[in-house]
Amino acid sequence: MNSRLLKALKAHQTIGVFSHARPDGDALGSQVALSIWLKNMGKNIFAFNPDPFPDNLKWMEPFFPVQQPDANVVNQCEAYVFLDGNKLDRFGEVAAQLGSSGRPCYMIDHHPDPEMEFDDGISRPDIGSTAELVYDLICEHDSSAVTAEMAKALYAGIITDTGSLRFDSVRPQTHRIVADLLESGGFSPPEIHEAIYDNNEIRHLKLLGAALKKIELFNSNQLATMSVTQATLDEAGCTYADLEGFVAYPLSLKQTKAAFLLCEKDGRIKLSLRSKSSLDVNKLARNFEGGGHQKAAGGWHDGPIEQAVKDVVDQASKQLN
Repeated sequence: MNSRLLKALKAHQTIGVFSHARPDGDALGSQVALSIWLKNMGKNIFAFNPDPFPDNLKWMEPFFPVQQPDANVVNQCEAYVFLDGNKLDRFGEVAAQLGSSGRPCYMIDHHPDPEMEFDDGISRPDIGSTAELVYDLICEHDSSAVTAEMAKALYAGIITDTGSLRFDSVRPQTHRIVADLLESGGFSPPEIHEAIYDNNEIRHLKLLGAALKKIELFNSNQLATMSVTQATLDEAGCTYADLEGFVAYPLSLKQTKAAFLLCEKDGRIKLSLRSKSSLDVNKLARNFEGGGHQKAAGGWHDGPIEQAVKDVVDQASKQLN
């Protein structure tokens, strides 16, 4: 299944490995694991991301160095691998130019509708995480190649992108992979779960309290929104990154079919869209400069935030009807 990409990677000695901007657990977990594996195969590997590790994923930083993509370093690479994204502009300004560099660009990703700017790769929108694809690639080459650090990184990628194994995208094979990672990594689930989810400070809880007050319900409670202004973030001493996971609260309401987190960011409104029904938030996000998966997607709106709420709810209502 992955033999063509394996052959291509083996043919290069110096490889740049990118994860998408504003990285999450799946992006960084996949990147760290793939980079370690390629290095252990004797390759010269540079890992790039335009943004730093989020606080809850900094425990992965010692596993493999990830640097900002300086053009002088990037140009030393013979080829590039892009993880957890299927459009070059998702990986930052430097990466966006690499499609015309004349060097091979490979993709490993699970998002729908990939751009045709990659030379080869793996695209599986039916799979719950890129980490699962990286695991399969590594094991197709050598099932004993997964080290303890790789196992922890891949496990983090899987649990963060599958809602701790509760999303529709989770397959029986996902659980088999997780079992193998736990065995080969020699760690327990609480070790990684606590590092990712149980490291909040009091400011996070104050922000959550303020955000919960801003939940609104529409269409007979089928749609829920949570709105967060920059003033709310400032008052709590938080940033946009501290909103990670907040959209799960309105989504958890009994009759709600989809929930939308809207937050002021960089002078615009950042949208985080989630569904637990047939409502396709990937299609919804396409109306707002975004995309993603059927059950999880993101986008942007010019604002103000009240207008963004109205427009997102109106578009979602059309799907419901």
